[in-house]
Amino acid sequence: MDLYGKDLICTQEWEIEELVEVLDLAAKMKRDRFSPDWTSLLAHKTFFMFFYNPSVRTRQSFECAATELGGHAQFLEPKAMRLKTATTAGETVEDAAQVMSRYAHGLGIRILEDKIPYYGAGDELIREYAYWCTIPVISMAHDKFHPCQGLADLMGWSEWYGKGPGYPADPSVLYGKKLLVTWAHGALARSWCSVQEALLIGSRFGMDVTLAYPEGFDLDPEVIAWTEENCAENGRTFEIVHDPVAGYAGAHVVYSRHWMSPEAYKDGEFLKQQEIEKALRYPQWICDAEKMARTDNAIFTHPMPIDRGHEVTDDVASGPRSCIYDVAENRLHVQKAIMALTMGNL
Repeated sequence: MDLYGKDLICTQEWEIEELVEVLDLAAKMKRDRFSPDWTSLLAHKTFFMFFYNPSVRTRQSFECAATELGGHAQFLEPKAMRLKTATTAGETVEDAAQVMSRYAHGLGIRILEDKIPYYGAGDELIREYAYWCTIPVISMAHDKFHPCQGLADLMGWSEWYGKGPGYPADPSVLYGKKLLVTWAHGALARSWCSVQEALLIGSRFGMDVTLAYPEGFDLDPEVIAWTEENCAENGRTFEIVHDPVAGYAGAHVVYSRHWMSPEAYKDGEFLKQQEIEKALRYPQWICDAEKMARTDNAIFTHPMPIDRGHEVTDDVASGPRSCIYDVAENRLHVQKAIMALTMGNL
């Protein structure tokens, strides 16, 4: 299977076999992390990391990934570049993308809620870069999707319900398991990207999906439609509930995370404080031990950073059924596999 040069903006746009190819290679790279089979795949190659928003895991994991593959990850910020915007003169996306393609072998872009004037603007920007670039463009998280996180999630959940880390990836173990993606109150006004990716990847691999949130915190209708279609194709169920407790019944994977409302933007401005104040009105929407007791001995998952005490209690986030650190580690292995397959010489 040839994935060389392929963009990764949303997992829904890749075939199941292509996603499995990434997971299989990621599992091998995790099992034998510093094997000479991997350490020169990106020798002398550069991966540009274009950060509109800061990060912890994303920058660390991509830099480690490039280094362990024998390449180099170069950190870029818009403020250090003369780029054209709606209010300033500068270089166009076409020109920047064409030049970047002459220098590097891959481009990652991270652009989230407070760096865009409306929902979808980040997705539009990434796709414009992908249109003009002749190198693969990888979303490192944008306002709509977070494909690397989705694959790391799937890998982690598969390990917990399969044979564990170090064994070949087997996402089939998740077929028929119930994934609960539940809204949580919090003070961070988060974008939709991670939770939407979880809905898509879980439903693609045959999980029953329950989405829970208070009235007024709807997600992207297109993503909801895709999730419904994925579940239908797999003969599985998809439901939406507006109760903070009901969705936990029988769940195998609980994903409790805050996300902003569809009213987060007005006149090109991100209304962060308004979103925080709105979210904190719902303290009952927290994942705690009492709710987890309603599940089928579920694992707790979260892409991090966690707003502890709001999204989830410490005893759940740091408990024996929490897979948060496994999923965080898997970002490294998944991203190594993605870079190797799209930029390397496999």
